Amino acid sequence: MKRSDELGRAAVGGARCQIDTDPAGGFGWRLIAHNGRVVGVSASSFADSRTCARAFGEMCAQADKAAGGVHHGPGGDGWAWWLRMPDGTAVAASSRTYERYSTCRAALGRFVGLLGQFAALEQELADLKESGEAK
Repeated sequence: MKRSDELGRAAVGGARCQIDTDPAGGFGWRLIAHNGRVVGVSASSFADSRTCARAFGEMCAQADKAAGGVHHGPGGDGWAWWLRMPDGTAVAASSRTYERYSTCRAALGRFVGLLGQFAALEQELADLKESGEAK
């Protein structure tokens, strides 16, 4: 994927969300940890970066309602995780496979935890805008 832009959001614990373009011209996001590793990626492609950013924000806001799971990776090698919203829509996936099931499950937990932190930040920013303290 070609780097397009980063969301206009502050980083959470050094993590950040980056929006990229794919070879077909669509947009997807990836969540990058403080150490530079990609933690998770969007499960689908979006028509434009604004829609992609909105989808990321909505996913963060509903992270506590999402359901995740672990499955065998492509070709049966390793383990991969996915995250679905209550309506069954897949919204995120692991960016790589893991050798151990327990490591993959823990990575999913860390990913969901980061989403919750982004949601809290978004709420703080919205509250500041509402009170007139942020521009």
